Amino acid sequence: MQIHKIDTFPLFYRLPKPYGDANGIKSYRACYMIRITTDTGVEGWGECVDWLPTLHKGFHERIIPYLTGKSVADRNLLVRSIKKWHTRAASAVSMALTEIMAKICGVSVCGLWGGKFREKVPVYASFQSYSEEMDWQKHSLRTVENAVNQGFDKIKVKIGGKSIAEDQQHILLIQNSLQGKIELALDANQSYDVAAALKWQSLLEGWPNLLWVEEPLPISHTAGYAMLRNRLNAPLAGGENIEAAADFLPILTQHALDFITPDPLHVTGIDGYRETLRLARNFGIRTTPHTFDGALTRLYAIFAQACLEAWSKMGTDTIEPVEWDVMDNPFTKLIPIYPSDGEITVPSGHGIGIEIDLEMLEFYQWNGSSYV
Repeated sequence: MQIHKIDTFPLFYRLPKPYGDANGIKSYRACYMIRITTDTGVEGWGECVDWLPTLHKGFHERIIPYLTGKSVADRNLLVRSIKKWHTRAASAVSMALTEIMAKICGVSVCGLWGGKFREKVPVYASFQSYSEEMDWQKHSLRTVENAVNQGFDKIKVKIGGKSIAEDQQHILLIQNSLQGKIELALDANQSYDVAAALKWQSLLEGWPNLLWVEEPLPISHTAGYAMLRNRLNAPLAGGENIEAAADFLPILTQHALDFITPDPLHVTGIDGYRETLRLARNFGIRTTPHTFDGALTRLYAIFAQACLEAWSKMGTDTIEPVEWDVMDNPFTKLIPIYPSDGEITVPSGHGIGIEIDLEMLEFYQWNGSSYV
């Protein structure tokens, strides 16, 4: 079976009210979807995120000509070749070809991977806490309270974008609202050094609802993380931008983190992503996927968690949660599944088991203009 056609769907949405994290304020959301069709009419969908002009040019001038006519069975070989040109584009191709193979076999993606250990996967509400509002802290608190009212029992909020004193004031405001009933993760987006991160020590002590502190340091500072893990009274997480399973080895061998946070968009290919999960399990380290940038990516992370053995024998099922973007982003609705009581029921059916919203693809189609 050969690849016959590849359609591309660059998507763009200008945020009416910008928001952001320690890396800055976002004024838009963008996404790049692809649909691969075989010579027998079987379709598979993929997704990636990057600068749209770069992705569009790369797909139409190099990737599509290269893939057309190739055998779907050579999935790993094709993904490896495209990785040399663009890692994130390779991830999109990997997703699409994985779905095609599942459909050819008459099974779901989970079935292709050997079956599910669970029918439901927990998710946590992920926020971009900073805004241009004068009372940004109260605005952030309102968004958190809305998510809790929708049934989320785990949330992640941002730190590192303001002074430590101002960020701590914000987190205390949220904690007072949560009253210890909702689990809380903090994400600094690699904003601190060890000394700055330790200034959170006295505040974090005694918080039973604390899930983890994510990327307080640059992720390349493995020794710093190992030191901080021994001194900070909080679990540490990180690794969303690491591109290969082997690149997690320094973190895993030095036990520098309690959780790794791989992203299927960033690790080359969905098979490489699953290799990362298995590697973490072998080192006895938990993994909670980063999936802020794409709905299809998040779905694949949910599939992978459903197929991952639990990290512990404690309880009937212990599996780490998947990130769920609750900010203003219409592309999260491309995959029409929604949490209930902080969990997602894993879709069944052949392939991904979900129909992509084609009308939404058309409505948000990028017009090719600059969006700096």
